[in-house]
Amino acid sequence: MDNAIILLCTAAFAAGFIDSIIGGGGLIQTPVTLLTLPQYPLATLLGTTKIPSISGTSIAAIQYSLKVKIKWKLVLLMCGIAGTAAFAGSKTVSITSNHFMKPVIFCMLVITAIYTYTKKDFGMAAAKEPDVKKEYLYGSLFALCIGFYDGFIGPGAGSFMILFFISVLGFDFLKSSAHSKLVNVSTNLGSILFFSINGNILYQYALPMAACNFAGSFLGSRLAILKGNKFIRVFFLLVIAATIIRFGYDIFFKR
Repeated sequence: MDNAIILLCTAAFAAGFIDSIIGGGGLIQTPVTLLTLPQYPLATLLGTTKIPSISGTSIAAIQYSLKVKIKWKLVLLMCGIAGTAAFAGSKTVSITSNHFMKPVIFCMLVITAIYTYTKKDFGMAAAKEPDVKKEYLYGSLFALCIGFYDGFIGPGAGSFMILFFISVLGFDFLKSSAHSKLVNVSTNLGSILFFSINGNILYQYALPMAACNFAGSFLGSRLAILKGNKFIRVFFLLVIAATIIRFGYDIFFKR
């Protein structure tokens, strides 16, 4: 087997495992793909990674939905908005640079890590149910932003989704992970639609990566459901820390 395939599939498995629990799998899968296949255009490599991403996210979403009560009306509304916004984000990244956003995201992640670490009960139990109209309004606005972000730059989108569901809608970590995966499926679909129309997907790499991402996500989501909120909280902090390091390197050291 081609060494590139082995490396990409290993990264896809790890990404699927991490992403199914708390998001952030793109921190592994995307850089490895860019380093392994440098001969291809950036848009083609980003499009290729979306196939394994949606494979793993889909199986995680199915497993969570079987074990966790889902607010389907809210989720479907957010999915429709987020998918459309992701298409627009992917189109935008093909014609502009995303580097100017990184310092802003870096600061947001640092604040998020400090808040989550110091507030020990954050996401450990569901809070009081918010007003339904406000829930739909906040959900719609967030879906628009996160959809565009995921299509435009990507890394950390799953973690931001979980943060939103906990801090704004009052979900616990497990319920937040379940709803985030469903919304993430729609953002992946939006991006895939754009990249496939423009021929920016290498299926000879994307399909075996998708199988490995699927396997990693299956195991990760099963583990998260079994272990519950405390386990997910620890993973959340680890992924946020890794994301901070990634963006910090891009901002302060990368030339």
